[in-house]
Amino acid sequence: QVQLVESGGGLVQPGGSLRLSCVASGSIFSINAMGWYRQAPGKQREFVAVITSGDTTNYPDSVKGRFTITRDKGKNTVYLQMNSLKPEDTAVYYCNANIRTSSVYYNNNQYWGQGTQVTVSS
Repeated sequence: QVQLVESGGGLVQPGGSLRLSCVASGSIFSINAMGWYRQAPGKQREFVAVITSGDTTNYPDSVKGRFTITRDKGKNTVYLQMNSLKPEDTAVYYCNANIRTSSVYYNNNQYWGQGTQVTVSS
């Protein structure tokens, strides 16, 4: 059993900052990529950021230069530093991780957290 638990969401004014955290726990053999997605009301879930096991990062143009993803491999934790927040960043933010649970089989699967609400409003 694998769990991803996000924290750090909340209400912030436009131009402000928030830092999201996501901790993976359970029967983990190894973690490949970790990332963040978001879903605004009435919209599809969209990609926000990813960091690979080799620490390569990628962002869509909508957040590039404002958001930074990092990870602490020793703590199975991924972070999302969000600066210069805009009202259009308002969404539920979900953590995602590609995790292998078996030491014998390459049984990598995608796991999701429960989401944390980020609201950007004055």
